[in-house]
Amino acid sequence: MNTSPGTVGSDPVILATAGYDHTVRFWQAHSGICTRTVQHQDSQVNALEITPDRSMIAAAVQPVSLGYQHIRMYDLNSNNPNPIISYDGVNKNIASVGFHEDGRWMYTGGEDCTARIWDLRSRNLQCQRIFQVNAPINCVCLHPNQAELIVGDQSGAIHIWDLKTD
Repeated sequence: MNTSPGTVGSDPVILATAGYDHTVRFWQAHSGICTRTVQHQDSQVNALEITPDRSMIAAAVQPVSLGYQHIRMYDLNSNNPNPIISYDGVNKNIASVGFHEDGRWMYTGGEDCTARIWDLRSRNLQCQRIFQVNAPINCVCLHPNQAELIVGDQSGAIHIWDLKTD
């Protein structure tokens, strides 16, 4: 397997995998060749998402030694193995991460029973809004209208917030 560093943002299809093996891997979808590997020596990767403009990837990681969750953003158009942005401070695992279609903000949900909206226009990621539910969150997605945040929690409940009014 080829694990030499390389840029992936210019590929027509970006395939990325991650997990408990402490790595994020980028693959050529048509050939199955691994083109880049990013190591997380101290943490598993719980969630992964590529920005709509295909310039960055967000990895939700939990360093065992620190006890809180990081969101690390990597540049897909460089060979830099280090995150270009790192956001800290969520208390428990982040189970889901995604982006607004224009890339201005990111949303997350996790085991702390909160869904959060983060402003990506600032390098020191600011949490703009927090939505509380009564059970750990399994998934968060944005409705195609880009105005409703949909959250599924471990109790089986589905929550919908109108982002224009809530």
